[in-house]
Amino acid sequence: MASIKRYLSSKVEGNGRSEIQFRLSLTKDIKLRLKSGIYIKPSRFNAGTIVKPRANQEEIAELKELERKIRDLEDYIYALCEDNPVERLTKEFLTKEIDRFHHPKRERKPKEVEEKLQKKFIELVEEFPTKRGLSEWRHRRYGVLSRSLHRFELYRKVKRQLPAKLDFEMFTTDILEDYERFLRNEPEIFDKYPRIFEQYPAETRKARKSRRPFPKGDNTIINIFACLRTFFHWAIEEGLTTNNPFVKYKGKTTEHYGTPYYITLEERDRIADFDLSANKSLAVQRDIFIFHCCIGCRISDLMRLTPANIINDAVEYIASKTKGERPNVIRVPLTQRAKDILERYKGEDSEGRILPFISSQKYNVAIKKIFKECGITRIVTILNPTTGEEEQRPINEIASSHLARRTFVGNLYKKVKDPNLVGALSGHKEGSRAFSRYRDIDDDMKKELIGLME
Repeated sequence: MASIKRYLSSKVEGNGRSEIQFRLSLTKDIKLRLKSGIYIKPSRFNAGTIVKPRANQEEIAELKELERKIRDLEDYIYALCEDNPVERLTKEFLTKEIDRFHHPKRERKPKEVEEKLQKKFIELVEEFPTKRGLSEWRHRRYGVLSRSLHRFELYRKVKRQLPAKLDFEMFTTDILEDYERFLRNEPEIFDKYPRIFEQYPAETRKARKSRRPFPKGDNTIINIFACLRTFFHWAIEEGLTTNNPFVKYKGKTTEHYGTPYYITLEERDRIADFDLSANKSLAVQRDIFIFHCCIGCRISDLMRLTPANIINDAVEYIASKTKGERPNVIRVPLTQRAKDILERYKGEDSEGRILPFISSQKYNVAIKKIFKECGITRIVTILNPTTGEEEQRPINEIASSHLARRTFVGNLYKKVKDPNLVGALSGHKEGSRAFSRYRDIDDDMKKELIGLME
């Protein structure tokens, strides 16, 4: 009879977790090592047993669910051992079955598949985020994808490239490469074929006529392709196609960002205390920016906060970016400065929000003016989003609402150096690639480390 022993991988992932692995004994002579695909903090695993804390109810519930999943997987493996001859139970076979356990394919009726296939390819792309219950932020990303696919299809028709109509089967590695070239060359294509952009503009800002699109950088194209790749994976799972054009695609797939720049607490306070009485509207946006620096949320979340989000001297909200995927409540205690700002503008917003917000575009323009007025103009190194090359710019020229979030995260990390604790306040998940960029941000921390060797 088969037996399974659990052990923990010695490799610790970036999120501080290690993979639980199995030692499967099929016979006296046949023993296999298998990866479970389930991860746990090393401190919560001892001699094959999950160790639960006493007080943290949220972590206890998480560990109970994890334990249930491990037992279900072990039962699944035992059932495979009973139903299959030993010679079939190879490591390759069991690894595929473990993957199937984690990603089961739902049975589809032929009629249901046929109904979907009668819809246009791009129509299915447009429906995808709603069908999957994705967040508003991801809805916007798929809107960018679907409009660009519409333009790509029209461009192929104008150029008489066959097949012109987009569908699952016409997508090959070559078509993906054509699509990438199209995205990179859209400014020049706009000059030759502006009518393509009239119905499906590259920019959705209100304007009398469609504007010439800005050149797209690697990160923008990588994001568009990531959405398309996810859509194809879903289509394969749904039985709509067996074609995966990304298998041999060699284009860039990983976003590349520079080290985040942010303002120090001293610079933040300098802005907060600067006399802007001569420009009252700018003073209001300055106060909003300082409040933003105190809670560190995304701009989309900031602009929908109401007094109902202020609970026991803290702001509570669910991040809109991840609302449909992991709806955790983020709670950030308010500093005295933040409380004073809320009190100053209490009841002033016509829409009942906590502060008198303007549009995010006008807010970004105001932030640049505020920095210049307050003399925060030092040079920072950034990656040009289009060329990917390093360049030096005055911080006031590139300051935006997201700088408030970076200031919150950067200064907190400088103080506590605990990514999980900071992530609990900023809404970054454990092991977030975005959050990991903040680990390289401070010269003082580097000097502190070097000082340990003296």
